[in-house]
Amino acid sequence: MFRLLSAPEPAAGPVTITVDGAACAGLPGETVASLLLRLGHLAVRTSPASGQARGPYCLMGACYECLVEIDGRPGRQACMTEVAEGMRVRRGVP
Repeated sequence: MFRLLSAPEPAAGPVTITVDGAACAGLPGETVASLLLRLGHLAVRTSPASGQARGPYCLMGACYECLVEIDGRPGRQACMTEVAEGMRVRRGVP
């Protein structure tokens, strides 16, 4: 469903981050939301009101549907955060 339209520059190597305890390769400059979508994680949390699955929607920081825990800090917008070496991401944290 989601795929890369272009490859990163040859000088930029992948970064290793952890998503729900599993090591994943991210691309320099890629956001956490785009990495999650590329890996097939369409839902990143559930709605506290209805319990429905929620995932990245606007990808520009306006909707707050992509909230995840990043490096122990809950409520971070995945679409506004670039991947970084050693980053730890947890889905499903309000």
